[in-house]
Amino acid sequence: MLKASKKVKYKISPEQIFMISVLVVNGGNYLYNLFLGRFLGPEKFADAAILITFLLVLSFVAMTFQLVTAKFAVIFENGTLETFINKAYKNALLASIFLGFLIIAFSKELQVFFKTSSSTMFVVFGIGVPFYFLMSVNRGIYQGKKQLISLSVTYQLEMFSRLIITLGLLYFLSVESSLLIAVGILCSFILGLFPFKLKKISLFKSEKLSEAHAKMVRNFFIITAFYELTQIIINNSDIILVKHYFSSYEAGLYASLALIGRVVYFIAWMFVMLLLPTVVALKKEGKSTITILLKYVVYISVIAAVIIIGCFLFPEQVIMLLFGNDYIQISSLLWKYALATGIFAVSNIFAYYYLSVDKYVPVIFSGIFGMSQIIFIVCFHNSLHQVVYVQILVMLLLLIFQLSYFIFNERKS
Repeated sequence: MLKASKKVKYKISPEQIFMISVLVVNGGNYLYNLFLGRFLGPEKFADAAILITFLLVLSFVAMTFQLVTAKFAVIFENGTLETFINKAYKNALLASIFLGFLIIAFSKELQVFFKTSSSTMFVVFGIGVPFYFLMSVNRGIYQGKKQLISLSVTYQLEMFSRLIITLGLLYFLSVESSLLIAVGILCSFILGLFPFKLKKISLFKSEKLSEAHAKMVRNFFIITAFYELTQIIINNSDIILVKHYFSSYEAGLYASLALIGRVVYFIAWMFVMLLLPTVVALKKEGKSTITILLKYVVYISVIAAVIIIGCFLFPEQVIMLLFGNDYIQISSLLWKYALATGIFAVSNIFAYYYLSVDKYVPVIFSGIFGMSQIIFIVCFHNSLHQVVYVQILVMLLLLIFQLSYFIFNERKS
């Protein structure tokens, strides 16, 4: 029996464990969102969806620090790496304290703009921001060093703690639901820090990177921050604008639609997490990186096609199974929203690949079309159908530009 278990252990690679872990985390996050949708109903779920959207926005902002840390954890070594990690933690902490303060200071204005029932939920969320940024740098180290078991643990702790604590609070306490959800999110940020190697961190060391290294980090940070901004716009502007322009009931319906339709994007994310350090390492060794890109593009395309076809053939069954009868009227839009996110997921693989090899034209494309999406939704929001059609158009154009750049770049090479 012991020999058999050892064989299984050796057969499963850290990459496979991480991919299984990501699937479990995504599944847990889906259960979390589905429970909130069923338990709260469309109107209250609209408030919860704003907090979830804020969480996604925060994850993209913090992802800048994670990706920069992951890349240079591969490139730098010894004392240079130690100095870089200390600076990463210090800068992340300073930026997150400032961002958290802004959220707390403007909590009342956020309540008015998003038409939420409470401003306190934004205050609690703002308190948690520094913990999330520290957690992201920690994850970047594990990602860059391919310590995928530790990376998996941080994601598992964040997901399970948020799920269990939030459900427990909602079940046992009769307090405003949005506040309890915010408390659950805050607790998950703290627990998601672990495992955390505190002994190796010194925020007050005066060592500096060389000018050449500092310039490398600064340039990559700026372009990554710009790209993550485009991710925020493309992934979350529709929910934010729908919450602003439509009633709470319609916003709740749309939030459920977005949650189901984006499953392909969240699955694609596990490939992105493996893509960046792999491409950087291959480039460092002088090896070809195009094969890994094409392999991941095929994976994501197949997954997206399966999900879109499933949503097209069984929209009502999917809505009923996941959210219940209260959300059934949104079923006709399900496959169309899945199409928009599927196209975006494929184009995103190209953007992250070129970001890894220091080519930034695809990032500019994402920025242009991200802003286009906001402009189109602001101009065309007579119905939820119109909002979805706008996104299909914009994402299709983005993919065409990314593919054109890929073909042009490969022919030129």
